[in-house]
Amino acid sequence: MARSLLSPVLKLFHPQTIKEAIYDFATEYETPKVVTIHSLKFTLLLRVIQVVILLYGVFYLLIYEKGYQKQDTTIISCVTLKVKGIGYTKPTVEKELTIIDVADYVIPALENSAIFIMTSFIRTDQMLSKCEEAISVDEANCTSDEDCKRNIDPSNTNGRWTGNCLIKENATNGLCEIAGWCPAENDRIPPDRIQDILNFTIFLKNFIEFPEFNVIRKNIPDNMQPCIFDENKDKTCPIFRLSQIIEAVESEADERDLMLKYGGVIKIKLDWDCNFDFDPKRCVPIYSFGRLDAKYKDEKFSKGFNFRFASHWKRTSRSYRILTKAFGLRFIISVSGKGGRFDIITLTFNIGSIIGIFGLASILCDIVMLHLCRNAHLYKQHIFQRVDKTTIKSALVQMITAVSPKQMQIEQETNDDHRYSTGKVLLKRSLSLDDQRLDREIMFDHHPCVTKTSRDILLTDSPSTIRPLVIRNDNTKSSVNDKPAKRVSPFNGRVKFQIPMLKEAPEKLQNPFSSYPLDDVNNAHS
Repeated sequence: MARSLLSPVLKLFHPQTIKEAIYDFATEYETPKVVTIHSLKFTLLLRVIQVVILLYGVFYLLIYEKGYQKQDTTIISCVTLKVKGIGYTKPTVEKELTIIDVADYVIPALENSAIFIMTSFIRTDQMLSKCEEAISVDEANCTSDEDCKRNIDPSNTNGRWTGNCLIKENATNGLCEIAGWCPAENDRIPPDRIQDILNFTIFLKNFIEFPEFNVIRKNIPDNMQPCIFDENKDKTCPIFRLSQIIEAVESEADERDLMLKYGGVIKIKLDWDCNFDFDPKRCVPIYSFGRLDAKYKDEKFSKGFNFRFASHWKRTSRSYRILTKAFGLRFIISVSGKGGRFDIITLTFNIGSIIGIFGLASILCDIVMLHLCRNAHLYKQHIFQRVDKTTIKSALVQMITAVSPKQMQIEQETNDDHRYSTGKVLLKRSLSLDDQRLDREIMFDHHPCVTKTSRDILLTDSPSTIRPLVIRNDNTKSSVNDKPAKRVSPFNGRVKFQIPMLKEAPEKLQNPFSSYPLDDVNNAHS
């Protein structure tokens, strides 16, 4: 089984196979062969494919894809964002009403092609001191000081453990003591929500340049009036309401509420598609929105988007800070675009490409004809042809013996009594001579005295080469000693003159035709 599988591979790398491949590579030359096939089904298939390619090239490549334009996609872009809106937190027993403006909820104040808007937060007032660890740290639960002296990953703690276990009165267990910012943050409590945040607006300014065409554009209209972006009514307004963006990226109300509570990541994309064959002012961006973070129902770990920041100060030589864990929406601005302008060189290249694709139609038809057609083997015989020296010689013999379809008969004559030849190929046909029809025979002598040079002269198909052919008149029963005729009509454009019969013995001549130079032959016609 293994041998049968390896047999094709071994045959491929056999020395004889490699030798033949090298020989074919060095001696074989391939050239196309034009074969005309009269078939309705193949012709219809070819025309249908050509029409499809033509429609594809003209309507899609040239018109839809603007194949007549030179394109530039290397744009230079600058984006700035500005947020407006006033929010607040609901008052509680422990906390009073807090007003929050743009300086509080935009963190940091400036980013590159991005902005973060805080929607909820957990705020903790802290000072440097010693206190118990946060209840959210499970390793901090203890019953004695020994429990607080074990090694623990410091990334899970809020300070440096002192080794003491702080147990409250009337309790059996407590929490390990830390030295650090106290009290420790408890992120298990629900965050404070910023109210009225859905009415905040984002003003997006974008400036782009197409360096190839030296064109600068902006997304702000020249006659801009107070507006709010609306996908149906005002698509060019660069001011977006936060509620519209969230509804565009998330259709489920529960998911939208969780995004405001725990944060999320949203993409705002500006796509510029400019045709500079017209007024550049008509070049405006197309806005689209998308959610980049995973849905809360699909995410099991690290949901939403949040980070911590702190503000520090000192009073009476003691350090204080306000630690804020911020949840919110991070907006990523993506800008892409392309510009085009008519270019004759680009149009010429694309037209040439479409013309080149037309060759695909012939290739597909050849595949169907040579591999899928019922008579594929017959078509292969006419399309693929191998030409070598033997084929060339055979073709030349056929050309020298070819006659018009008036009358043709090929005979093999053997004359043992003739002392000059062992056999002759007779080609009988009718020739008109002065309005008289005479049957003549052209004899190709196969006697050994005819050398290779003489045969090459006889087999040459060029009309400029002298053909010393022997003519015999059957009507007069002419023999070897007959005198030649004075005039003979052209033999299908190939017999240009007639020469006398050979009278010398072949033993005396190495080339029987070399004794009759062109001048003697011309004299025979006169």
